[in-house]
Amino acid sequence: MSTLSYPHIEFGTDGAAMVSGTTTKVVEIVQDHLAHHWHAEDIQRQHPHLSLAQVHAALTYYYDHQQQVEADIDRRLRRVAEIKGRRADGTIQAKLRQLGHLP
Repeated sequence: MSTLSYPHIEFGTDGAAMVSGTTTKVVEIVQDHLAHHWHAEDIQRQHPHLSLAQVHAALTYYYDHQQQVEADIDRRLRRVAEIKGRRADGTIQAKLRQLGHLP
């Protein structure tokens, strides 16, 4: 069985797919693609430090590993919700609530 390699993609110490030579994770590019319906050219305009080839490589990796990447996105969203749920109101939110500006 052959192992696929992806030009412009490397893996961080945590196993996350990243654009080579950057700190940009593939999952970040995929979220832009899914959330905003951006094509590679749109994503590259929003991330000018990436080449169009790097963006295409990230999207290729995504489509080859769609289930795995989407599971990672779901895990990240659950983690954010968990953190938000545990977070106590900050001083500003508490003051705004007292003044009746927040529910």
